[in-house]
Amino acid sequence: MNPLLLAAACLASTLALAAGLAPAAACADGDPASDVLATQTLFLPWDADVPASDQAQLSALLAAAQRGGQPLRVALIASAADLGSVGALWHRPQIYAEFLAEELSLVYRGPLLVVMPNGFGLARLRMAPGALRSALAGIPVPHSGAELASDAAVAVRRLAAAAGHRLAATAVVTLPLDRSSGSSAVAWVAFVIGLVLIFAAWTASLRAVPPRRRRGSPA
Repeated sequence: MNPLLLAAACLASTLALAAGLAPAAACADGDPASDVLATQTLFLPWDADVPASDQAQLSALLAAAQRGGQPLRVALIASAADLGSVGALWHRPQIYAEFLAEELSLVYRGPLLVVMPNGFGLARLRMAPGALRSALAGIPVPHSGAELASDAAVAVRRLAAAAGHRLAATAVVTLPLDRSSGSSAVAWVAFVIGLVLIFAAWTASLRAVPPRRRRGSPA
């Protein structure tokens, strides 16, 4: 294969990889939360607009719950679009929690919490209904992304406490993330790598072609 064509192909692959690393809006599929919660503890859709500090605090709280013997997975649902093809379950958090628990049953059979702007949904929590109601009593109904995360954190603490697992306060320090600068940096790295590959291929092509003999030199 021509070395220059090879370098061009490498550059195209590198740029494609860089594009894949750049932040992008999540596209809804059949049930996005079931895909994420199969391997993670928190489903946080892109349109929830939750501050980074609140995201970090909730993630740290779920990790503490896991360590404390009270595993819990949480789905924050900010809009009907976050439900994918089951958008009919929008504003029906309890029914969606039961549906999601069934979707996850092959890989996860632990407790599950769903938080929507109109309330909570719970599944696979081995607690009496009265205890569940008491644990969630008084938590205000969330109306925004930040409230979804903060109310979820309160619910996680109370549910863990009701199950006999008190979670210590978690303090998470996060650095501000500029997504545009991050994606620009990735693009620049890809560009530099591409130039290096092209230069290497050009150098290899020169070495592969023997120098032309001077005119008049003996054969």
